[in-house]
Amino acid sequence: MKAKILASLKRLSIEEYMIYVKSYKSTQMFFVKKSLDCKRAENTQIYNVNVFRSFEKDGKKMKGNSSVFVYDGMTDEEIDATLSRAYLAASFVCNPTYEAMECTENKFLTMESDLFDYTLEKCCEKISQALFAEDNREDAFINSAEVFAYEVGVEIISSTGIDSGYIKRTVSGEFVAQCKEPQDVETYKDFRYNNLDCESLKSKVRKTLEYTLERAKATEAPKAGKYRVIISDSYVGNVFSYYSERAQAGYIYAGYSTFEVGQNVQALDAEGKVAGIKGDKISMTLVPTEPLSGEGIWQRDLELLDNGVLKTYYGGLRFSRYLGIEPTGFFGCVNVAPGTMSVEDMKKEPYLWVVNFSDFQMDDFTGHFGGEIRLAFLYDGEEVRPVTGGSINGSIIDSQTTMHFSKEIQRSADFVGPYAMCFEDVPVAGA
Repeated sequence: MKAKILASLKRLSIEEYMIYVKSYKSTQMFFVKKSLDCKRAENTQIYNVNVFRSFEKDGKKMKGNSSVFVYDGMTDEEIDATLSRAYLAASFVCNPTYEAMECTENKFLTMESDLFDYTLEKCCEKISQALFAEDNREDAFINSAEVFAYEVGVEIISSTGIDSGYIKRTVSGEFVAQCKEPQDVETYKDFRYNNLDCESLKSKVRKTLEYTLERAKATEAPKAGKYRVIISDSYVGNVFSYYSERAQAGYIYAGYSTFEVGQNVQALDAEGKVAGIKGDKISMTLVPTEPLSGEGIWQRDLELLDNGVLKTYYGGLRFSRYLGIEPTGFFGCVNVAPGTMSVEDMKKEPYLWVVNFSDFQMDDFTGHFGGEIRLAFLYDGEEVRPVTGGSINGSIIDSQTTMHFSKEIQRSADFVGPYAMCFEDVPVAGA
């Protein structure tokens, strides 16, 4: 099929293009309680062709692009028609021109992971065993689960001579924990790892079962007011995305972000003035989860923040060209250095520790974060009790100079960093 696509591009005189070939294998297991209900496998391959067209409009040089899928079994005539329509569509996309991605080095890599030590089916089995290892309580249990093991192969071919690729494996899944007494409640969780991180999954299951039991006991919402709020688990990574997203070249070029390289972006207040940081300072590194971006950019770890100071911008080809910076691609994992406080230290003063939201949102444009409280623990200085209902409405801009991060860390495919973080005086809507 690659040869047929290349021949079609030549017949149509399309000079600039990028072909993205993705092969996809998976084993999938579905459970009802601990019983395997269904098992299936998948083996597919897709071809995505991105064609570029240079032209002038109002005396200015432009470059448009259009992306289409080409499928096995298509005839030469069908491929020609598909690519011809894409090339026509590209003429209506009026982006200022920019240079294509040059070929720097052609190679094919297999990403390091202990998942390659086993078949995909065996990887599923091992993750399933870890998933149910902590499911041994009588008061809470896993009522259903799905486990997936993937192998993805990528090859990128371009008109500039790029012909590179990689193979990687991941495991992922989701499960629902249930507790029937004193009220029937369920908790949904998902997971994704680039290695057989069985211990992290066991910890997630154990905590989810405990929290589901506490949710069944919770009947009251916290009173409305301002609280010292602690959040943990995946919600921490969501908050840190404020900084990684606003450092993107696309945000900078469009004026959505005012971040500047060399600026202490953690110390800025709502008016853009610099304030002193009294809490923990953010040191952040972006880590690629694929070695090669979809635009043919070889990726490497990128230091983004050093104690709150922005070290660089990053992004895809087009906006990086516009800003005159090196294209880096996009990164699937954020790595944040741990903080100075343990979780137990955070809990020494009164707090509202939200462990589960119905839906948590981090607005990268405004800096607001929050969501409806599904389960939280409220400590008033004397006792701890579970609460449910109400919502938090915080602002990273108001909180960033005083927030603290835990010494304890968490690991997943997309975030490695503090397990918990603490904010002062966060507004809470409640009873």
